[in-house]
Amino acid sequence: MSPDWDSLPDLLQLVLAQEAMRRAAESIAGQAEALAGEIDAGALSDRGGAEALRLLAAIVRLATRDGLAPHGAA
Repeated sequence: MSPDWDSLPDLLQLVLAQEAMRRAAESIAGQAEALAGEIDAGALSDRGGAEALRLLAAIVRLATRDGLAPHGAA
């Protein structure tokens, strides 16, 4: 049986939470790029969305590259 979250040491909780956030950010960025590709391929109407989605992907990746970026680092 898996240990209860609260019974895990604080450092392990932090590491697991950071990895979960990194994976979530990569998932969001990947979906943004996939949607941008669909727009580029003509599968979705283009209203400037492809570049906005690529910008979102870059921002998400930048914010999680070395942990969460400090406020005002953009």
